[in-house]
Amino acid sequence: MDDIVKQAMAKWPNVPHCYGWLALDARGNWRMRDEAAQQADALGDKLTNPTLVGFINRNYAVDERGCWYFQNGPQRVYVNLEATPFIARTDPVQGLVLHTGVACPAPERAYLTEAGALIVACRDVVAQVDDRDVAGLLQGLELEGRAVSDESLLAWLEGSSGRLVLRWNGSVVDVALLSPEEAPGRFRFVGRPDRL
Repeated sequence: MDDIVKQAMAKWPNVPHCYGWLALDARGNWRMRDEAAQQADALGDKLTNPTLVGFINRNYAVDERGCWYFQNGPQRVYVNLEATPFIARTDPVQGLVLHTGVACPAPERAYLTEAGALIVACRDVVAQVDDRDVAGLLQGLELEGRAVSDESLLAWLEGSSGRLVLRWNGSVVDVALLSPEEAPGRFRFVGRPDRL
């Protein structure tokens, strides 16, 4: 957390929290949700200013309830999550990189949803992989030791048995089926703090 933020928190400790104004989309973009976006339950406008995005990334944290927020000076701005608390992209040098710019440790577990979203868990980080990078990672899937065909993957997603693993960057990671509705409970995060 930035020192200027810590100083503001100490100076003004009782600033009310803010809900509904900031979102993280499934591609790792921060979205500003004005009143119209909130009323329409829309994601809002993508933030593109690199200085602002960097400030949000450095001051992104979680509270004891599993609600993620951006500490904006003395005020907590709670974040609506379209997917998971972090979004990961593949990088040829670092492997997986979170939307905050931090390298993600090697995945310990992986999950596929019926819709084809790939979620990885690395230590205390859970990240959905940006949909633009999923196809490349799925090429490393094996079912019972064999490369996965489209047909065998669809059968597995529909309940067929067999051990599915992801081979990537020298690691072998077991893959489990997960519904998007299960993710918040399994990984202890709140997707919509504005609805608590």
